[in-house]
Amino acid sequence: MWLFALFVAIPIIEIALFIQVGGWIGTWPTLLIVIVTAILGTYLVRQQGSAALLRLRQSFSQLSDPTGALADGAMILFSGALLLTPGFFTDAVGFALLAPPVRRYIYEAVRSRVTIQTFDMGSGQGAQHRGERPAGGDVIDGEWREAETPETTEIPKTPSSGKSGWTRH
Repeated sequence: MWLFALFVAIPIIEIALFIQVGGWIGTWPTLLIVIVTAILGTYLVRQQGSAALLRLRQSFSQLSDPTGALADGAMILFSGALLLTPGFFTDAVGFALLAPPVRRYIYEAVRSRVTIQTFDMGSGQGAQHRGERPAGGDVIDGEWREAETPETTEIPKTPSSGKSGWTRH
């Protein structure tokens, strides 16, 4: 129900703001502000999105918890969508989401309401780092040597029979 209320309320707020701002400064300056905020928002989203992607890659390479970087990236992406949507209210929310303290506050607020039951990085055997042996003795040590193949096991070649040589005639 609240999602429906948002879809109804946001356009009403945007229309009311367009009428108010357009009445104060005129039509063309209002449209110019909308275009400039879209261009500025695109620039800021690209810049902060690249930084968030770098943080995400670093968390993956260090095998650390990526949820903060993922949440940052998601909020920056949502911010970009809001900034490209024409309107003053959506631009204000979009620019607010580009501020790292606002994103951190939202992340902490959501994180305090969510309980994570398990977190596992790896193949299901628990968190493992590179070079470590898995717990439980699943490693089998062994030695190997390359066996010489006798010439009798070579696959016979059939010149023009059209067969591959992998099957017997």
